[in-house]
Amino acid sequence: MKTRRPPADPIDPQDLALFLDAVGEVAPVRADTADCRPPPPPPRPLRRMIDEAAVLDDMLSDAHDPDIEHGETLTWLRAGVQQTLLRKLRRGQFSIRGELDLHGMSSENARRALVIFLTEQRARGNRCVRIIHGKGYRSAQGTPVLKRLINIWLPQRDDVLAYCSARPEDGGTGAVYVLLRG
Repeated sequence: MKTRRPPADPIDPQDLALFLDAVGEVAPVRADTADCRPPPPPPRPLRRMIDEAAVLDDMLSDAHDPDIEHGETLTWLRAGVQQTLLRKLRRGQFSIRGELDLHGMSSENARRALVIFLTEQRARGNRCVRIIHGKGYRSAQGTPVLKRLINIWLPQRDDVLAYCSARPEDGGTGAVYVLLRG
């Protein structure tokens, strides 16, 4: 036995127009479930990260190995830079705008910290900074390891114009003043 539907009331065209205007444009739904997965994370530039790590490692090489003693003063001036700048640096006539203390760091951590520190200081416009490397009295080799490495690394950087051991009140032979390119 079939049930009959009651006849539908005819839709008033004015009501239909008002309804369609209120609802607006409608797109049919093609699936009965929504995709609730979170969007994928942005891609990580792995190649660039590997390249930047390699640059950090290559930036400061340990190849040159000068013999440095406790208490020995460090002095270096880039070719073409006036001697008067080095004299002023030795006398402490430049205002120290940043400081990095490398005490207790491994050589690899010290290298990375130095690269980051000098890059940041130069970006800030700081021309003179102090790097405390220590005198090496507690090193296993009995020689100043970080002092020797600082003496190797700093001349390799194009932004370093000169450096010298600090005055006694600023760390003496356990620290260096570094003059950066302006």
